[in-house]
Amino acid sequence: MTFRAASLLVAILAFAAPATAQAPKAWRHGVSLMGDVKYPEGFAHFDYVNPDAPKGGRVRLGAFGGFDSFNGFIPRGSEAAGLSLVYDTLMEHAFDEPSTEYGLIAEAVKYPADFSSATFRLRPEARFNDGAPVTVEDVVWSFETLKRVNPLLQRYYHDVTKAEATGEREVTFTFSGPGNRELPQIVGQLQILPKHFWEGADASGKKRNIDEGTLEKPVGSGPYRIKDFAPGRWIAYERVPDYWGAKLPVRVGTNNFDEIRYDYFRDTTVLVEAFKGDQFDYREENSAKNWATAYAFPAVEQKRVVLEQFRDSQSGRMQAYAFNTRREKFADPRVRRAFNLAFDFEEINRTIMFGQYVRIDSYFFGTELASKGLPDGREKEILESVRDKIPAEVFTTPYANPVGGSPELARKNLREAVDLLKQAGWTVSRDGGKPALKNAKGETFVVEFIYADPSAERILSFYVPALERLGIEVRQRLLDDSQYVNRIRSFDFDVITMGWGQSLSPGNEQRDQWGSAAADVAGTQNVVGIKDAGIDALIDRLIYAKDREELVAATHALDRVLLAHNYVVPQFSSVADRTARWDRFSRPDRLPPVGSLFPTVWWWNAEKAKAVGGRP
Repeated sequence: MTFRAASLLVAILAFAAPATAQAPKAWRHGVSLMGDVKYPEGFAHFDYVNPDAPKGGRVRLGAFGGFDSFNGFIPRGSEAAGLSLVYDTLMEHAFDEPSTEYGLIAEAVKYPADFSSATFRLRPEARFNDGAPVTVEDVVWSFETLKRVNPLLQRYYHDVTKAEATGEREVTFTFSGPGNRELPQIVGQLQILPKHFWEGADASGKKRNIDEGTLEKPVGSGPYRIKDFAPGRWIAYERVPDYWGAKLPVRVGTNNFDEIRYDYFRDTTVLVEAFKGDQFDYREENSAKNWATAYAFPAVEQKRVVLEQFRDSQSGRMQAYAFNTRREKFADPRVRRAFNLAFDFEEINRTIMFGQYVRIDSYFFGTELASKGLPDGREKEILESVRDKIPAEVFTTPYANPVGGSPELARKNLREAVDLLKQAGWTVSRDGGKPALKNAKGETFVVEFIYADPSAERILSFYVPALERLGIEVRQRLLDDSQYVNRIRSFDFDVITMGWGQSLSPGNEQRDQWGSAAADVAGTQNVVGIKDAGIDALIDRLIYAKDREELVAATHALDRVLLAHNYVVPQFSSVADRTARWDRFSRPDRLPPVGSLFPTVWWWNAEKAKAVGGRP
């Protein structure tokens, strides 16, 4: 499981319907926080899979950077791609149902009407890939250990106070109080580790330590295991032939490839060329320039390479330049807004992004959870309850990004930025004819943008001149992957590009993203350093919402307040995931609206592969 800040954590959570006349502790094969589950007990498979998909073949994927560890649970080192393939969870998410999970390691779950605890009943056939059974002791140890070693999970499981054996195959998680309706599903996402492996010794006799990185192949209970690897260069996973869960309804039709391999590349341009050279099979393209210009090559014209876009309507996203507000120069929201005024998205989109993007204007962009207009109804009531802790403008002024796209609008925005900077104590002086922004102490405003992807320089090449016209001295630093991650983890940066993914039912993960308790913890998603009593109160209101209407209203309120603080300069998003693949694979006819689901529900097509040819 990956918890790195540059990789964006997307927690697929849920929101439960109010308790009904149903027995409060009845065993359930699945749980949904959006009402009743779609699939009945004893269902055969998910509708979006091909239950008869053939097993076999190999898929090659490209990865950026490198890796030095197979321990993805600690906030140190660079973990290898694909490690989640090795581990099973208590429950499995259904991609065609927002906020719904069905039993995997746990065959059933029950909880009282007040959501003060949850009990999971383990499947007797659940096994680790070394043949050892998955026990209640493994579940308790996994919870206690992961909560201890991982700062993100410490906050994610903040309200889960205890795990204990309550039967031969039953484990009960006790929560800090009633009313937190998503906690049963949050616990269901827990990856289960083999206690006997981590408390044992390696081949040399050295005792293993889960607090440290390692390149020893781990033992899991999942559908794949590590086959072979070269540190930092490539890693290959092989399908476990006697995988214990292969015939479960949540697994039928999935994990169809015999081998999944990741090859690492140090440069994004090389990544594209490697794909075109048939060095790997599938690529998601996040560059508008590449999508418009890089895929006009013979294999596309010959239809050996397929270009396809997939929509994702079940998740939201904020991608932005994120300020480190722990640094005094970014403490004033007027300074942060001035940076936004200097960002001419319309010109950038027209000039170098082929008009393929829209500007992000919400932390829950693309979903019903995005705030709009002025607050009213239940949202306004929630905001009134924290009026003394939030910016007054949330009641009077809808959030809007500045609009550019012409020299006149750009100049207007920069004039407004100068006024805001002056109000914040920064004025422009000229040193040798070059404008310099200085404070009352005579200190020059210097900002450093750090990044690991060289393609970031294309956007900065348009952004930096506008900042320099404001008198800001701009420095750019390209770092290797490990340096970049370590700088972020230690909060040693001015501005970074950051992405936060959101589900349709946000909840406890919001504490890690915006909560005060996470602001100074290494490895947190609160890279901005937000410490705000109003935001903390709104996060709690969201987590303890009593129904869907209140959840949506509380999320609108939280979104509105986050935007009002100008913690980030929102960037942009496309309307669909752009993908390219060598045409060696098949997929079900109908996929849920969550992207391509490659390679999870796809399979190797030998006839297509023969026609495409050319594969090493």
